[in-house]
Amino acid sequence: MPTTDSKQAACPPRRARFTRGLKLGLPIFLGYVPVGAAFGVVAREVGFTPFQAIVCSATALAGAGQLIALQLIGAGASVAAVIVTTAVVNLRYVLFGAAMSPHVSRVRLPGQAFLAFTLTDETFAVNIDDHRRSLADGYSMAGVGTIAWTGWVLGTAIGAVAAGFIGDPTRFGVQFAMPAMFTALLVAQAEDRRHVITACVAAVLAVAFMLTLPDPWYLIAAPMLAATAATVVTR
Repeated sequence: MPTTDSKQAACPPRRARFTRGLKLGLPIFLGYVPVGAAFGVVAREVGFTPFQAIVCSATALAGAGQLIALQLIGAGASVAAVIVTTAVVNLRYVLFGAAMSPHVSRVRLPGQAFLAFTLTDETFAVNIDDHRRSLADGYSMAGVGTIAWTGWVLGTAIGAVAAGFIGDPTRFGVQFAMPAMFTALLVAQAEDRRHVITACVAAVLAVAFMLTLPDPWYLIAAPMLAATAATVVTR
């Protein structure tokens, strides 16, 4: 488990900090379960066994990348195409990792590896916000990552095992779980007018690029361009 330096000796016990992280990550858990279930159902539809679907989620924890990979597999894409596309989709984690690196410099290497493995859009947003409040540490971040991973794997298991009974998961509106979660995270992260304007610009660019750029490039180009412009303008 991640540890911090001796200066935090006066902090609450490790177990209490880890438990606090679990509580912070509970909304992520609630959002990941239905989306993970949808992934499990789709995985079965393209030929995965329940075990394969669960192992995929347990070792990857990349919701958008996994779902796009399933779409490509179902369409008969080559292995190379699947690998390249999912790699592009997950390039944003490089930026997330760079932003998180100053906050985990005192965490031991095994702890850093675990935090990197559980780094997602949602865990990044929760942990960065917690750092802004000067409350986060290695153990609380590990708690957030643990409950996020649990929700995703549990959801996948439910969907994969019950695929024959669930049928089409979209009839339950599960496709809205991820957008709703991202919206909630955006509201929590938008601290001033600059953040709101940047988010709006990114949304407009995403819609515009969707008409000209292939999937998933427009999803990557829009936020990067909006964030770069905001950085340059407000410097």
